[in-house]
Amino acid sequence: MTDPAGTPDLARSDMLQRPPHGEAVRSTTKPLIVTPTFVSRSDDTSPSRRPRDDGANVGRDGRPVMRPARHPEAVALEPDPNLAFEHWDEYWRKVHGPKFAYAEPGTRNDRVVRYDQVHRVASGPSSGFRPPYRAMVDGVGKLVPDPAARVPAYRRPSFDGFAYIAYADEDDIAAVLGQEQYAERIVADERTAFRMVTREVAREYILIPSARHRDPVSLVKIHRRRPHLSRAAFQEAWLHAQADLVRAQGATAQYVRRYAQLHPFGATQADPEGSKIDGISVLSFDSLNDVEDFLVTADHAVIEAAENAIADPETSEFWTAINYSVINRLMPERATER
Repeated sequence: MTDPAGTPDLARSDMLQRPPHGEAVRSTTKPLIVTPTFVSRSDDTSPSRRPRDDGANVGRDGRPVMRPARHPEAVALEPDPNLAFEHWDEYWRKVHGPKFAYAEPGTRNDRVVRYDQVHRVASGPSSGFRPPYRAMVDGVGKLVPDPAARVPAYRRPSFDGFAYIAYADEDDIAAVLGQEQYAERIVADERTAFRMVTREVAREYILIPSARHRDPVSLVKIHRRRPHLSRAAFQEAWLHAQADLVRAQGATAQYVRRYAQLHPFGATQADPEGSKIDGISVLSFDSLNDVEDFLVTADHAVIEAAENAIADPETSEFWTAINYSVINRLMPERATER
């Protein structure tokens, strides 16, 4: 179905919620309120290996699959474990995203000023497997003849992505999520797509604003503070000394297109996993290769050394993701007052 101009019917599409199809209405230099919602996908992983929210990871009957490792065929989203990651990745962007952006009759979602889906990419750099990547060779420099016996173990990050949802004020969160559409039907969709969802609330500080907020790749750093620091002390040092150090590096100017810090200060409900996170850095890039090149620079080594002085590298992590803008009513983006 097309409209008179010959373009596809966008009536229920999330494209209407962002430029160029939707209109951006305001900009700000004040910290936005963000719900950095980390998610792990619905799959057949045992709850002993990866946490599961009560009522999540459901079967087609709408009830949680209590032993998914024994009964992978019962998982509603995708019964074939070989397709589970692909199907989930597609579902989150192409089905769940438009559902969240769609306003049912009598419902308003215009208090959501920005919503990005940040999908972790296993082939991108992570703290579990960082660049440079080296050829697997034997003692005389030849490629090994038995690669099947030498496949490196996969170090799975804690989460599969996060929903980066911004509001102008904290009250806007309850005004949107308290509506029946979100409290019931969007939550039902979350329980189908995800096994766990965090519920933190944070202030967003944009240190390097994006020119268009369409940067395709994000490096997500999850920071957990050193035990000798309070959360307030960690966030103070991170927002000022650490942010200034990051911005001062030549490699940052060369590769980083956007830099934001998310400072958690509360939650919308009990959140045992999310409450362990003291800060989130989101750095945006033009390509995955740019992330790799940034991470191997001497400048990033300086950044990481200073980061490790305030954040515990053993409990913190980073990974790379593809970024999709689902809703954006903020153009142009501006640096946040600190």
